[in-house]
Amino acid sequence: MFNETVLKEIEEIKARYPDRRSALLPSLYIAQREFGWLSREAMESVSKALNVPEARVRGTASFYAMYKHKPVGRHLIQLCTNISCMILGAEKLVDFLGTKYDVQPNGTSRDNRFSLVIMECIGACGTAPAMLVNTDFHDNLSEKRIEEILDKYK
Repeated sequence: MFNETVLKEIEEIKARYPDRRSALLPSLYIAQREFGWLSREAMESVSKALNVPEARVRGTASFYAMYKHKPVGRHLIQLCTNISCMILGAEKLVDFLGTKYDVQPNGTSRDNRFSLVIMECIGACGTAPAMLVNTDFHDNLSEKRIEEILDKYK
């Protein structure tokens, strides 16, 4: 399932570790990058590439929230709603995203542009509310600021 370039990248990662199982997390990340999410086939490919049991791959992938187990939109919004973010309006921002961008928590907009995941904590209590869009961090959020940010993700 992986092309030669991806297999080479995984081989380079494996070479960094004395135990190939240590390459599992970055290899899962590569698979998710390539396919957009971790399907059963993607996890089987990681298992074969690392020569580790499929059960270990699935168990590891299901443990971490950073791995997606269903297709997501072109851009993944991860919005923190923990205490600091909640006090400073994150719940209102969740409603705003639903109304303005047609995306609900753990869902994807009909146009497949955005998926929304609610995060427990993003570690930005001092500049809350905060979110990630893909891997880009954004804080001091308001409805207006979210519009400005998301307009860049076409």
